[in-house]
Amino acid sequence: MDKRSGSILVIEDDQDVLFTARAVLRKRFQEVICEDKPDRIPAHLAERDIDVVLLDMNFRAGETSGREGLHWLKRILEIDPDVKVLMTTAYGDIQLAVESMKQGAVDFLVKPWERQKLVATVDSVFQLKKAQRQLNQYRSAQKIADQHEPLLGKARSMQPVFETIEKVAPTDANILLLGENGTGKDLIAKALHNKSDRQDMPFVKVDLGALSENLFESELFGHVKGAFTDAREDRLGRFEVADGGTLFLDEIGNLSAQLQSKLLSAIQNHSITRLGSNREIATDVRLICATNKPIYDMVAREGFRQDLLYRINTVEIPIPPLRERKEDISLLANHFLEHISHKYNKNILTLGNRVMDKLTEYHWPGNVRELHHAIERAVIMCEGDRLELGDFALKPVTKEQREHELNVKHLERDTIRQAIEACKGNLSKASQELGLSRSTLYRKIKKYGL
Repeated sequence: MDKRSGSILVIEDDQDVLFTARAVLRKRFQEVICEDKPDRIPAHLAERDIDVVLLDMNFRAGETSGREGLHWLKRILEIDPDVKVLMTTAYGDIQLAVESMKQGAVDFLVKPWERQKLVATVDSVFQLKKAQRQLNQYRSAQKIADQHEPLLGKARSMQPVFETIEKVAPTDANILLLGENGTGKDLIAKALHNKSDRQDMPFVKVDLGALSENLFESELFGHVKGAFTDAREDRLGRFEVADGGTLFLDEIGNLSAQLQSKLLSAIQNHSITRLGSNREIATDVRLICATNKPIYDMVAREGFRQDLLYRINTVEIPIPPLRERKEDISLLANHFLEHISHKYNKNILTLGNRVMDKLTEYHWPGNVRELHHAIERAVIMCEGDRLELGDFALKPVTKEQREHELNVKHLERDTIRQAIEACKGNLSKASQELGLSRSTLYRKIKKYGL
């Protein structure tokens, strides 16, 4: 049996009980500290990181009230609120057990112990401590990662996005973000989280496009030790890490039918089961999903489950590409310039006279992300105090690209007009015929002035 790499502190006045606890627990844990003087507890907690304290309720001869144990339980949690305390007594007083649990103990054992029960109970409490530590590490890392770019935009095409964010952010409605790669779906997801009542809880992003089918369940739902060959210890899934906060599932359109079914089950049941376990764990997450794929076309072709789509798109937010919000290029470019110049410790103050015209003319197939990368490269290459055209490596917009973009717009406009006419002005029916959501259809009608 592998030993747990944890520290267990046993506080007990009976030397025979101490000897038994040491002998039994050392088979399972790397460090077992035994102490018969409770006033030494603060010193032990100061000297090392204790995972679990096994604390007797009574120390003086003839004492059965449990007052001493409750006193030291309070002191332990004052010193280290994260330590897990397991109470023990030779007297099976239920009221005493209830009182100790109210004051912060995680479990209660009645002596004499059964050895297997002792090990199993301490191990269970240790796993709880380890899961809590892992969760705190995830959340600490997430706070650092959450130092993100602000959501900027003054273009008319972005105003419906900002208005929808303000309306839906305070709710727990599931959100589906639709847009091309690089349009800023992750920033909008974070904006929704930061304006919600869950803002002080975790924001957890999962890139489903980068997950293999073999890793999906382990990554989202977690696993227990031994669930598969390399599962050497229990691991929290992203649903558990995001509990109480927001779970952002990016590139949800990449999921296979089998994985869609597993995700749907977790969303419907508000619970998950770790891989290798049969215990359900309740979860409370606000779900935000995103995709750059034509999700309604996929539903029509049975490439995406319609019932899953209904679950994830209580509200849809279509995000326009950068070529449809050219008014924002100057705003974004200057913001990126300031931020990136500081990052590379360069004193670049302005963009050259012809640069902004060039940036505005460019078609930006990679959207805002490509603009950011272009500014970053230019800052690195720049040798003066302002960016010039020679610092950029933008490919010229060809005549064919302009014509193609224009043709696509005309084709889309004509197709929408024909569908509306064929459906005699019934927009709900037209949206179904076109494979678009109603909100997307309304946006395109406004865009083309139909």
